[in-house]
Amino acid sequence: MPDKKQDLIDQKLQDLNNDGVDRRGFLKCMAWAGTGLVWTLSGGIPMSRAFAKGHDQSATKGGDFTFVQISDSHIGFNKPANPDVTSTLQTAINKINAMPHTPDFIIHTGDLSQLSKPGEFDTLDQVLKGVSAKDIHFVPGEHDMLSDNGEQYLQRYGKGTKGSGWSSFDHKGVHFVGLVNVANLKAGGMGSLGHEQLEWLEDDLKGRSASTPIVLYAHIPLWTIYPDWGWGTDDSEQALSYVKRFGSVTVLNGHIHQIMQKVEGKVSFHTAMSTAFPQPAPGTAPSAGPMKVPADQLQRVLGITDVNYLVSGRSLAVVDSPLGDSGSASRNGGSPGWELDSTLG
Repeated sequence: MPDKKQDLIDQKLQDLNNDGVDRRGFLKCMAWAGTGLVWTLSGGIPMSRAFAKGHDQSATKGGDFTFVQISDSHIGFNKPANPDVTSTLQTAINKINAMPHTPDFIIHTGDLSQLSKPGEFDTLDQVLKGVSAKDIHFVPGEHDMLSDNGEQYLQRYGKGTKGSGWSSFDHKGVHFVGLVNVANLKAGGMGSLGHEQLEWLEDDLKGRSASTPIVLYAHIPLWTIYPDWGWGTDDSEQALSYVKRFGSVTVLNGHIHQIMQKVEGKVSFHTAMSTAFPQPAPGTAPSAGPMKVPADQLQRVLGITDVNYLVSGRSLAVVDSPLGDSGSASRNGGSPGWELDSTLG
């Protein structure tokens, strides 16, 4: 790693240590020029490592379990921003299969399809048959509810869920909650959970020990990133009030097709890259939408998220892994050679 980049990381670590935020029991992950940097919090002491080419065998050593988040596959999309989204999803699957340890499960945070057509879901199912982790949990994106208000999505991926597809499960001491904030979504509007789902969430979390690590996952971010583009959830504040008493809360989202993070108290928020196409950074283009990048850069701005749970520190370590094995690409929508896909329908 170049000295300048290492100095920047060291300074950021120093800044984190001096900002007064208690990091015991939760994570913060940042990306440097297209390379994932993971922060593992164990006993309140932050440790970091860069995610470079491939996966280090030591990456999951000492971890109780690992799972992978993928998001925004948009199977059926075929515009210039990525004319072959099935191929890039397959690349993501290959990357998961190459991990030194098979992840316990996969979470897909929505927009499985582009137009919620049966053939798109069929293609997705065929690709996912080849992944090493056979347990996959889904939440829908707005593109999965376009043609039939999500009925086909629920038939295929919503078995055992409540309402429009929300659910929860426990895994090795961690409680996972999948939320749906795309039902009845208006174009460009903010996400919404709704009264019924919020009541269910409050009841689901009641009686659980405050020491239980909580992972919430939904398609649209559960924090307000850019309301002009609908990048946030109107009633997320109420949902997050139910997890304030827990010592370790991680929130995983998709929708915006880029890595963004923030920490509020003991809640760490993380959005994932898409496996299909990037979107511009907030406010750097006239609107959100597929962004065309040079062909040799595409896989560097797509990726997966690898999450490792460490029992000893009651913490989650998150690594964002670009599909491309090397190189870097800025995520700024104003970067030279990058343009919003004007053919978007």
